[in-house]
Amino acid sequence: MRASAQLWARYGREHTSLRLFRSRRPYSTHPTNARLNAPIEYSSHPLLHHSSSSLQANSLFPKSSSTRQNLFQAINSALTHALRSDERTLVFGEDVAFGGVFRCSMNLARDFGSERVFNTPLSEQGIVGFAIGCAAQGMKPIAEIQFADYVYPAFDQLVNEAAKWRYREGATGGSIAGMVLRMPCGSVGHGALYHSQSPEALFTHIPGLRVVMPRSPTQAKGLLLASIACNDPVIFLEPKVLYRAAVEQVPNDAYEIPLSKAEVVKEGKDMTIVSYGQPLYLCSSAISAAERDFGISVELVDLRTLYPWDKKTILQSVQKTGRAIVVHESMINAGIGAEVAATIQEGAFLRLEAPVQRLGGWATHMGLVFEKFNIPDVTRIYDAIKRTLEY
Repeated sequence: MRASAQLWARYGREHTSLRLFRSRRPYSTHPTNARLNAPIEYSSHPLLHHSSSSLQANSLFPKSSSTRQNLFQAINSALTHALRSDERTLVFGEDVAFGGVFRCSMNLARDFGSERVFNTPLSEQGIVGFAIGCAAQGMKPIAEIQFADYVYPAFDQLVNEAAKWRYREGATGGSIAGMVLRMPCGSVGHGALYHSQSPEALFTHIPGLRVVMPRSPTQAKGLLLASIACNDPVIFLEPKVLYRAAVEQVPNDAYEIPLSKAEVVKEGKDMTIVSYGQPLYLCSSAISAAERDFGISVELVDLRTLYPWDKKTILQSVQKTGRAIVVHESMINAGIGAEVAATIQEGAFLRLEAPVQRLGGWATHMGLVFEKFNIPDVTRIYDAIKRTLEY
């Protein structure tokens, strides 16, 4: 009892100290009267479709009714359509039967039964191995890894089995088409070592896999449905900080957004910024401030598919603007930015007015209270724009 009382007393002191520490705003973002690192206003953000007319102006989306949804609801809508339209579709993973940690599979087990939507043991190797076997037998498995941080035990199955399947089968025509591995990724401000990782670059080194990351609900629904229809296994990464934050009008009908096709979400003539996922919102804020301060015009491009990625769109943009910055949340070393920067150097060198800059997470593990120091923020992106412009 004495030891227990001491532990509780210690917990109380530490808990109080932590609350006081947090109240002093230890992060680099959102200080009082901040001009750059202010909270993102998702409710009015230009990267999101806030009206039906905005949707209908985009040829990618069906001219049908729409519903205001956040990102996890859009994922749920895509999964519902996939299950309804093809009885070979399965959804499984840890805790997905009751909706999953982030509610993406909510009500699916109720609507489609426990034989098609079901929980698995806590084994990432087992989840991915089972998905490969199902796909090889003609099923369309959509497997979930509860957090991207937990995917590493399944790396062997993904690299040595899933990625090589079509190549190994050759003229037999055997494939594991329709296999999709969904997983939440990225920082949320307090995930620390095992709940804030961004491992996408590891998978972009593997021929045979496709790697996709959406920036918004409309993008998530269309890209997920395209991934399910793809002939290759797809790693589908979902920025978990956007699950509830990003809300927009999403078409009710099914639609697909082509894989391996980047999107110019904002046109410009003086500089190109390439990004994907949640950092696109930070880039947008930095661009607004830089355009106001420096009188320039910046083009913003969303990669969407990280491998195989759309080199043509990126090179066309940089050949026009002459300057380029690549921004991502994952670590800078051997990251997506390195590949994009090298490709720009090879394909647009004579058009460059400044070296290509890369911004990413520092080459360290996520620390709990220091997480926001680790990843790019609006100020770092703004400073990169300024340096590139002044070179």
